[in-house]
Amino acid sequence: MTANGPTMTNDGESRDSVSRFPVINPATEQAIRQAPDCEREQLDEAVAAARRAFPSWRARPFAERQEALRAIARILAGNIESLQHLLTSEQGKPLAAARSEIEAAAWWIATVAENELPVSESLDMPGQRAVTRHVPIGVVGGIVPWNFPVLLAIWKIGPALLTGNTLVLKPSPSTPLTTLRIGELLRGVLPPGVLNVVCGGDRLGPWMSEHPDIDKISFTGSTETGRRVMRSAAANLKRLTLELGGNDAAIVLPDADVAAIAEPLFWAAFTNSGQVCVAAKRVYIHADIYDDVLAALAEVARRVRVGAGTGPDIGLGPVQNRAQFQRVKALIAQSAEAGHRHIVPAPAVPDVGYFVPVTLVDNPPEDSAIVQEDAFGPVLPLLRYEDVGEAIARANASPYGLGGSVWSSNVAGAAEVAARLETGTVWINSAQGLTPFAAFAGHKQSGIGAENGLEGLLEFTVPQTVYEPLG
Repeated sequence: MTANGPTMTNDGESRDSVSRFPVINPATEQAIRQAPDCEREQLDEAVAAARRAFPSWRARPFAERQEALRAIARILAGNIESLQHLLTSEQGKPLAAARSEIEAAAWWIATVAENELPVSESLDMPGQRAVTRHVPIGVVGGIVPWNFPVLLAIWKIGPALLTGNTLVLKPSPSTPLTTLRIGELLRGVLPPGVLNVVCGGDRLGPWMSEHPDIDKISFTGSTETGRRVMRSAAANLKRLTLELGGNDAAIVLPDADVAAIAEPLFWAAFTNSGQVCVAAKRVYIHADIYDDVLAALAEVARRVRVGAGTGPDIGLGPVQNRAQFQRVKALIAQSAEAGHRHIVPAPAVPDVGYFVPVTLVDNPPEDSAIVQEDAFGPVLPLLRYEDVGEAIARANASPYGLGGSVWSSNVAGAAEVAARLETGTVWINSAQGLTPFAAFAGHKQSGIGAENGLEGLLEFTVPQTVYEPLG
């Protein structure tokens, strides 16, 4: 680490850059450190290092690669205190949430390490045996967003390295510091070139997605950017995993216990100040209990403190960056100008920083921007419905299909509704809970491929079948 901040990691060594850019604390709007701005030549060097490291890394026994992931987990767990403060300073989330993210990342990669790659065998051809294994792709480019920069980096590091690939990892320019620091901590843990961490502005992502020596891109971010990644990756037919945007619908059935669901439903929408790809972003509530649910959510919001993540008893921090802050504020203003009723239970927020109070929007029209667009902030439209079939149809009438949730006192009935939702993941009486044991995949324009589970692990491999003569 230099006096200005962490450095990039290339071939197991520190790399700085000629130019740097400021990293802003969203709670203060002040620069906290300078981050390196990677030049194209430095990216080429990182990719070349990953290419050199690939043959020996893929040849390592699988058990050794498993142990490397466990070592990464130990490094994360051993540096929680310093990493959580760095994460809060650049991302804005409360310290407790930052600590939880790093703890989850350590547990996640340790859990991924326990996976095995399947081998299948066929004896259907006389005199021959066909054995299918899953082999690594090569050099992977990982592009990580700013909402969960540590955990989502681990979602790429773990399966990429376990399956024998090498990795060039790019954090968001809004939140690069913690990832760069983790790269520094891992230099003595992994062989040179296996994990390279680069950092830069908006030009770096396109350089990676079009780079001829990167064999796969694993990208998490907006659908709009995902389209651009897909276009530029087409030049050399890169493999792609795209985890993209969503506009997740929650459906509250008429038999829901309002008192029981109020707290979990609130956090389904507002965890991380609403900056979660699978947050509940529109809530369809049956007319019989609509007013009760609205009042219950407002009451939860009144109790939640919004402020700098370093403050005591803070439940929600700021929106992470100025561009997103302005977008959220513009959506709220547009909704207000359209005459929608807003409920803002606790309007007081700090004057400095990208803070937005929790805002509930009372039954806006279905075609309004506040319903159709993913605000990715602490604003939530509540929508009244009369018939469950109508609610399902409205929930499905979206180009997105990432996640959804159903809230009911009858789990079996909720499961029937869940089966009719056109999304990759559906929760009943909860939301946002993901594990390394189950596939997470977007439908429609919410993504291509899968993360997590065996399906996510195999995304970092290609099948190879060998025909062997018998006897």
